[in-house]
Amino acid sequence: MSNAAHADAPTEYVGIYDADGGVRGEVAYVVGHLMGQRECALCDITHSPVRRKRAWDRMVADLGAPFRLLHRNELSPDLRAKVAVTGLPVVLAKRADALVTVLDAADLSRCGGDVESFRAALAKSGETVIDPRPTPEPAAPPTRRGQAGR
Repeated sequence: MSNAAHADAPTEYVGIYDADGGVRGEVAYVVGHLMGQRECALCDITHSPVRRKRAWDRMVADLGAPFRLLHRNELSPDLRAKVAVTGLPVVLAKRADALVTVLDAADLSRCGGDVESFRAALAKSGETVIDPRPTPEPAAPPTRRGQAGR
């Protein structure tokens, strides 16, 4: 199935972190997270302690619509108005005529930082045509054994 087959399918997803962007915001979040004073379930889903998760990148590539990630200090007025109602973190879906909440903070927290749990929650939301089955890991390149000089 493709998004073209679904006229009401999202044209874009927007995930909004409960954290500020920029160097100062990133450092404040990391320090607060390490001290147990800051939490963002969407951050835990998209990032490992040192970088964005490869599993996240693979999942997003399968969506069929762009997935934009923003920090709370990077929002347009329409997004600010929406998160004033939904709270943070949140995942929204843009359609031609609406901006709808797909996963709220509680939904994201239930994913436990796991990309495949996020995939399943997104599929269950009904706001996507994503395949609910896990994205397979890329195959490791074949190795050659017994060759001298390597």
